[in-house]
Amino acid sequence: MKEPRDRRLRILELLAGDATLNTETKKLCQVCADVTGMTGAGIMLMSGDTPRGSVCTTNDVSSLIEELQYELGEGPCVDAHEQGTPVLEPDLAEPLVPRWLAFRAPALAAGARAVFGFPMLVGAVRLGALNLYCDRPGPLTDDQYADALVAAGVAARAILALQAHAPADGLAAELEAGADFRYVVHQASGMVAAQLGVTVGQALVRLRAYAFGNGRSLASVAREVVGRVLRFDEQSGEKDPSP
Repeated sequence: MKEPRDRRLRILELLAGDATLNTETKKLCQVCADVTGMTGAGIMLMSGDTPRGSVCTTNDVSSLIEELQYELGEGPCVDAHEQGTPVLEPDLAEPLVPRWLAFRAPALAAGARAVFGFPMLVGAVRLGALNLYCDRPGPLTDDQYADALVAAGVAARAILALQAHAPADGLAAELEAGADFRYVVHQASGMVAAQLGVTVGQALVRLRAYAFGNGRSLASVAREVVGRVLRFDEQSGEKDPSP
């Protein structure tokens, strides 16, 4: 087994040797997938209990995995961020403990057979999570697990470095380029929070529940809230007539 310092140096060398990293964060995800031997990777930023969106993904399946977690509020990245520890599912088709009931079926249909979430931590600060998936079932080896821990830490520091010179309350241009941040969802969450007198995180849960219950995408519901077509009633959360 490689020593932790060797792992960190190897991953740092891969990142430092990539001249496009500062303009294309997808390379960050690709390095994480490569060093761990996974089929794909994605990085989701989170603030408190609210996901901000996906920084990068490596392919269509990893993009869908991030999308499902954002839409449904469940999955390995969400749990890893909330718990502050790695969340491992080596066999999504036949898990030992059933979980992610809404996430599991579409992730499997897309081709993910094993998924692993690693929190991105800098000290006590949680930035989000690194998501890894494999197109065949099976646990991580000891080396893969250790590499993923280091990769998540390196990714967290890379994101902080990119963000260092960003304007207050804004994101660095490098993070926004190619990223999938749902600003309309954040705006709608704030409006619903004001309508219901709840936190933004609780408002996002209500938005997700409404979207899921009505077979709609979260973004389309958010656009109706922002456009004042849809309003949440304090008691039921059902649609009120437009003023």
